[in-house]
Amino acid sequence: MTETTTPAHAPLLTDRLRRWAGERAHQRAFTFVDFPEPHSPGLHRTLGWRGLDSRARAVAGQLVRTVRPGDRVALLVPQGLDYAVAFLGCLYAGVIAVPLFTPELPGHEGRLAAVLDDCEPSCVLSDEASRVSVESFTGGRLPVLAVDALPQAPPAAELPRPAPDDVAYLQYTSGSTRSPAGVMVTHANVVANARQAVTAFDVAPGRNTSVGWLPLFHDMGLVLSVAAPVHAGFPSVLLDPVAFLERPARWLRLLGSYPGTISAAPNFAYDYCVSRVDADEAAGLRLDRVAALLNGSEPVRPGTLERFLGAFGGAGLTAEALCPAYGLAEATVFVTADPRDRPATTVECDADALGAGRVEERPGAAARLVDCGRPVGQEVRIAAPETGAVLDEGRVGEIQVRGPNVGAGYWKQPEHGAGTFRDGWLRTGDLGALRDGRLLVTGRLKDLIVVDGRNHYPQDVEETVQSALDVVRRDRLAAFLVPCGDGAEGEELVVVAETRRGAAPDGTAVREAPATARGAIATRHGLRLAELLLVPAGTVPRTSSGKVARAACRERFLSGALHAEAL
Repeated sequence: MTETTTPAHAPLLTDRLRRWAGERAHQRAFTFVDFPEPHSPGLHRTLGWRGLDSRARAVAGQLVRTVRPGDRVALLVPQGLDYAVAFLGCLYAGVIAVPLFTPELPGHEGRLAAVLDDCEPSCVLSDEASRVSVESFTGGRLPVLAVDALPQAPPAAELPRPAPDDVAYLQYTSGSTRSPAGVMVTHANVVANARQAVTAFDVAPGRNTSVGWLPLFHDMGLVLSVAAPVHAGFPSVLLDPVAFLERPARWLRLLGSYPGTISAAPNFAYDYCVSRVDADEAAGLRLDRVAALLNGSEPVRPGTLERFLGAFGGAGLTAEALCPAYGLAEATVFVTADPRDRPATTVECDADALGAGRVEERPGAAARLVDCGRPVGQEVRIAAPETGAVLDEGRVGEIQVRGPNVGAGYWKQPEHGAGTFRDGWLRTGDLGALRDGRLLVTGRLKDLIVVDGRNHYPQDVEETVQSALDVVRRDRLAAFLVPCGDGAEGEELVVVAETRRGAAPDGTAVREAPATARGAIATRHGLRLAELLLVPAGTVPRTSSGKVARAACRERFLSGALHAEAL
């Protein structure tokens, strides 16, 4: 648990919303761009600040008649204006929002059921179009309120006012390394993190617009596309993640349609744009208006930044607009970011020293780390995972964070939370080092591959494999250790990789892939690859936020489930 106490009079996010509703009633607040047809230019639906406030208060008015303050309310709403309305309505009502998704999201029904079971909601918010599927999924056990079919909003004075340290929402982690757990984010936490993000990128109304396709149930999507715009009063433009995946140029076009656009995406999305947007489409883009594109994957890949700038620099995208960042749900989301006054910095490191836990610069070295900038409005330190001792700059250890944005613990898991939220410092489980006060992220502690006392990072092994094999889908593979076969002691390295769609199972590239991968891994990392398992596209488990779930992949490998699907 965090030890700070926020003054009872501290402003809430709904205070900011009410302010903009009064001062900028008819100015554009939130816009959702729908693409009903493959080649549609996009249908824009917009709410002004007064309309957004009125609809949020309508949701709150219905909630206070349906549930009690502090009850959980699950948001099973499609991406769009209604999602923002539902979330802000929960904040107004003093209930605990649980940002989730509709049952139609493919492949995540089990996670949705598990989260609903854990948070025990008293009510579900959805929309009229999704009501039937939501009622079917919940078995009719919970009242389902459609946020797009509610009566007139009550005056704000009639609504309860939560305390800043009350829990505002539960941000369920993506489950890439463990079962999903709900981070308790307070009203003060989300205001602090919104303020930190706004400060980091010097955002202001009239100068900037948020453009985002990240799911609003995702921590970065919720803060950058809802909380930060409401806090600072600048407009937000939303599109559905499916619309991005269908045609990533839609996102890029919207980035060029508004002044000073701010956006964020995981590492794979930038490579996806490079692979799916051809030269003719790129030539028609206007990206000189982009202020900042956050890449907050753990860690950010230097090659991704270079490929994206190479593909879209001709459209006016500047190197300074690419902003590596670091964050996690337990800190609401935002922790550090590289400033926009210079291009992203890559540190070339001695690989042997890095494997031994030291960052030693060596120009021309193959091991490269991206500078993720300084913390804003919070503190970051590096500590030895085993002892908790604070380490000097240049030493690799666990990243720890302290600040007003650090959550209040895990919902119904005080034992788990006590190990993560301790003595005011958040133990992130991520590995990194500080260099001149700036954060270098090296990987995830639980994913670390340790062989003969030397550390290897799975993302480095995965990069080696996907660079050596054209048949492998980029960022659709997982490297991990498993117990040695035939009863031998120790562990051995396995890589599970998806093949590109249309790859022939009996083709030459597939047959030669294991030998090629073994040679590349041995040369680059000095490791022996025990098995390369090639599987069809869509097989490697991913979290709801799009990251490869290495732990889940390892479990499926050990159970034999992946071998049954192998090429």
